[in-house]
Amino acid sequence: MSTPNSHKKALTAADVTLYTVSAILLVDQIAMSAAVGEAAIFWWLVVIGLFLIPNTLVTAELGTAYPEQGGIYAWVRDAFNTRWAARITWLYWVNIALWMPAVFIMFSGIFAALFMPEMSLWGQIGLGVAMCWLTTWANCIRLEYSKWIPNLGTPIKFVVILTLAGAGIGYGLEHGFANDISLSSALNDWQAGLAYLPVIVYGCLGLELISAESDEIRNPKRDVPRAMIAAGLISATLYIFGTAGVLAAVPAEQIDMIDILATTLKELFGGTELGNLFALVIGGLTLFTLYSTMVTWTLGGNRAVAEAADAREMPAVFGWSHRKHQTPVGAAIMTSLVSSTIMVLYGLMAHSAEELFWTLFSFSAIVFLLPYIGMHCAFMKLRFSDPQQPRPFRIPGGNAVGMVLSVQCIAILLLAILLFFWVPGEPLDLMVLAQVGGGVLITLIIGEYLVHRGEKLKGDNRAKESPNKAKPAADPLRA
Repeated sequence: MSTPNSHKKALTAADVTLYTVSAILLVDQIAMSAAVGEAAIFWWLVVIGLFLIPNTLVTAELGTAYPEQGGIYAWVRDAFNTRWAARITWLYWVNIALWMPAVFIMFSGIFAALFMPEMSLWGQIGLGVAMCWLTTWANCIRLEYSKWIPNLGTPIKFVVILTLAGAGIGYGLEHGFANDISLSSALNDWQAGLAYLPVIVYGCLGLELISAESDEIRNPKRDVPRAMIAAGLISATLYIFGTAGVLAAVPAEQIDMIDILATTLKELFGGTELGNLFALVIGGLTLFTLYSTMVTWTLGGNRAVAEAADAREMPAVFGWSHRKHQTPVGAAIMTSLVSSTIMVLYGLMAHSAEELFWTLFSFSAIVFLLPYIGMHCAFMKLRFSDPQQPRPFRIPGGNAVGMVLSVQCIAILLLAILLFFWVPGEPLDLMVLAQVGGGVLITLIIGEYLVHRGEKLKGDNRAKESPNKAKPAADPLRA
């Protein structure tokens, strides 16, 4: 007989693989990668070799050696302490809350380009806010049901990317390629692509997200490394293929981050009634993939911050859970509150949807990259401080190879952060520095306040829970 607190683990091997692919494979990443221009394919190959593969190996080892609920939070806590774990968890969670507005602004832009061309910027912001709260709903229902959103979103991503890629390359072969995507062309102007390196690095992150759901995985030590390696290989292949397809059909100078996917669909399939209908269908599927991506990320991120709240390292509101479903209701509501507020505030400063997207994306991406530096530091520390821990998957080559791969990943992450602020060959944009850098600084300050507040509350609770030292009672035999 099961105990009242026991439950059937919801995630099978197939679920874990689909979830992991859904986390790392982003359809909107195709649009951002295409903005790199002719050098995009070259930079994808560079980042895959120098970052994606090493990062996948490190994450797979951590995920199998420490298959604990909480993922990156648990790894940093075990390597260092709860204070650093709380800091990392705050950055990890708040990035999702800051990134969600950027994704749903792209969602609204694609929706407007396909179905309502006259929709205003504030109309798009309103639709984005509504999508934020629809994402909260998905976080509050049982995981047994919500898992089907990424499960369906992943194969739909395959359909969308393969359609864009296949049709784009076919269009280029028939009508001539809109861009020269050869390696020689990329090398001739490699410095221009360097400015977009952070965008490509960003598209390689997310493999560790499934570890936040470890308690729901039926066989994490077996399924997690397989899912991570499969997701890395599948995503890398589709990213390159999809980017090549968009660049084959649309000149790089005409690429707009918000409506490039809609523009590409119209270019490839428009012109006939049947073609226009097909473009709308693929566009609708693209919108669902953006929603499924945010559900995937919020499911993992909200679980992680709820774990920190349960340990009294984050405010108690993040730990509120559904009594029946045990889903992180408090964290989900806080995510959408922050996302909605940020979308409105930045909307007051932006003049266009694309400007709003890039500001929000840069802000959230820098915050997002920081926890991965902590993750790689935790990997190196645990290799030496906890060598006896069983590692069902271990990077071959001993500690030396593991250290080199982690240091290499940290160096690329730091370079990516720098390039979000500064474009090589151009003067520093003080407005970008103020908007993006100021936002990051405020985020760090708020996080530090929450961490220290959590420590104080934890100390106060311990003091209340510990018995007071009373004076010894008088011995009745002596009285």
